Amino acid sequence: MRVKCAILAGSAMLCLLAAAPVAADKGGLRYTVAVTQFDNEAGWTGQWSIGNAWGTVLTDLLNDSGRFIVLGEQDMRYEALNEQDFAASGRTAGGSKAPETGQMTPAQILVKGAITHVQYDAGSGSGGVRISGFRIGGGGSKAEVNVTIYMVDSTTGMVVASESVVGTAGRRGLDVAYSEYDWGAAFGGEKVDNLGLAVADAAEQAVEFMIGELPSVAWRGTVVQVQGSKVFINRGTREGVSSGQQFIVGETSVIRDPDTGEVLDESVSELARLSCSQVKEKLSICDVTSGNAGAIQRGQGVMSL
Repeated sequence: MRVKCAILAGSAMLCLLAAAPVAADKGGLRYTVAVTQFDNEAGWTGQWSIGNAWGTVLTDLLNDSGRFIVLGEQDMRYEALNEQDFAASGRTAGGSKAPETGQMTPAQILVKGAITHVQYDAGSGSGGVRISGFRIGGGGSKAEVNVTIYMVDSTTGMVVASESVVGTAGRRGLDVAYSEYDWGAAFGGEKVDNLGLAVADAAEQAVEFMIGELPSVAWRGTVVQVQGSKVFINRGTREGVSSGQQFIVGETSVIRDPDTGEVLDESVSELARLSCSQVKEKLSICDVTSGNAGAIQRGQGVMSL
């Protein structure tokens, strides 16, 4: 919860206790995630696309949470690939600013789902009084959005977790948090649309669900270089690594189903333990704190403790 205040006539101040959006957790390890456009199975049509709006809001909230490295949506990634192909064709001026191939960040988690039900009583806003950009009180019309969300492991293509969330315009008590975000374009320019509030509420619940599922998603890195007693791994501040972070390093073992080829289990056989002494954006330099330092080699797996 948080307090929001507004100055009224006569210098009086009105303070409100309002629900906060998903809090940023800057201390946790971060996962790369890509959001695909959600299917509008509810069949709702209006002045704005509910599938596109959902993707915009969910992407923004995932980014603000501090627990994910959010990649561009599928259409933007395709456009990036087209630019890379164009630059590689030799028909551009080239130079250091030309896009290069082989540099795109892969997603560890894919977010997919569908909007399954929309209940919307037409009407803009939920009544009440707007003070300094905030709407206070009022009942107004109702809106509800049902969304089913899937977290998919990009390596195996299997669903890691799934959840159905129901967003409503007034579930948080006061419809304040939604007005803080610049989502007007996503909702056809109408920032007080009740259906937009319901979408935002459902997206907040979806992000909370995803963060809660992260402990069940393996977080791993790879040794990229060994120089004497220093071990370089391909994870840095971008992935939430901090100085003093502890890891185990060793050979990665993958057990596959002989009938289907499906990955049944993946683990790192511990050879040594590492502690990060220097962390850069995409790279961490670690010291060996225990184990067989001489056995550490490029390409071995790294797993957080």
